[in-house]
Amino acid sequence: MSAAQAQQKICSEWNPVNKNEHKGIWVYVEYVNGVIKDGSLQLIGKARELASKINTDVTAIMLGSNLGDVVKEPIYYGADRVIYVDHPALAKYVPHIYANVIVQLANKYKPEIILFAATKRGRELAPYVANSLRTGITADCTELDVDPKTRDLDQVRPTYGGNILAHIRTPTRRPQLASVRPNVFPTPPRDTSRKGEIIAETIDSIPNINGQGLIEVRPVVKGEELPPVEKADIVVVAGRGVGSADGVKLLTELARLLGGTIGGTKKVVDAGWLPADRQVGQTGKTIRPTLYIGVGVSGAIQHVFGMKESKVIVAINSDPNAPIFQYADYGIVGDYRDVVKELIELLRNYKK
Repeated sequence: MSAAQAQQKICSEWNPVNKNEHKGIWVYVEYVNGVIKDGSLQLIGKARELASKINTDVTAIMLGSNLGDVVKEPIYYGADRVIYVDHPALAKYVPHIYANVIVQLANKYKPEIILFAATKRGRELAPYVANSLRTGITADCTELDVDPKTRDLDQVRPTYGGNILAHIRTPTRRPQLASVRPNVFPTPPRDTSRKGEIIAETIDSIPNINGQGLIEVRPVVKGEELPPVEKADIVVVAGRGVGSADGVKLLTELARLLGGTIGGTKKVVDAGWLPADRQVGQTGKTIRPTLYIGVGVSGAIQHVFGMKESKVIVAINSDPNAPIFQYADYGIVGDYRDVVKELIELLRNYKK
């Protein structure tokens, strides 16, 4: 039985796919409020690496209204071409409309891989596209590779609470879809000397939203809320060793004085001492700060996965044998309360 026959037997509603018709790697470039999301630019860099293994090109897909010269930006970060759709109906993000446009483009050009940044919008949009294209998708990947012989995308993501890494492939369907966490890959350097093809596409039909859709975006006012962990240059991370929510408050004060932000391990988030969007690790956010300070962090591999790319790692722990010290550039053994209070006092005096 051929692969196509086997596929037809598995799901009679899905037509067989000729994999040879599909070429090229696409990256959906998320453009929100006049800014391209960093996660999209990071994916262009990774797509460039994958494309070199299978001798293909990298295409950025952009949707919106009045895009202007921003469509050139993906070229500067490594894309070979940009396909964009500029239409008034795309001025506001509506998932099924955006997905419909991407599907129409994919049916015309037939890419073999489409990548999305696993932002809130990307996590919502990618499954719409996968369902319409009758193909598989792997969400929240932490690594990507490609088999030069089969051109199958190796999609790696944590499972079972982060204890196991699953390698997932889509051998009988094209295109192959994956969403990837922001900050897993570095942002490539911007090179304005790069040249590429810019294609303005028109879409035959854009679905009517029937009165449903995004009407207005309002920022949530949180007073002195610190920046997200994935955006900050300095991150102070609380581990289970801080013992309580009061310990997190002390570290938050340190983070604020340093001009950074506060994060936590899974144990801290599970305990309710910090919200889930501040979790750092394999099942949380991946960070690349200039300075990481882990306080009461044991150094479990699931957590290390999310912060190992930090430029400078400082560990404060009362246990001299804590695994975190194996990764630290600087280590302090002692009661974190004494150490942190001393640091806070030094910073206050420095700023006087």
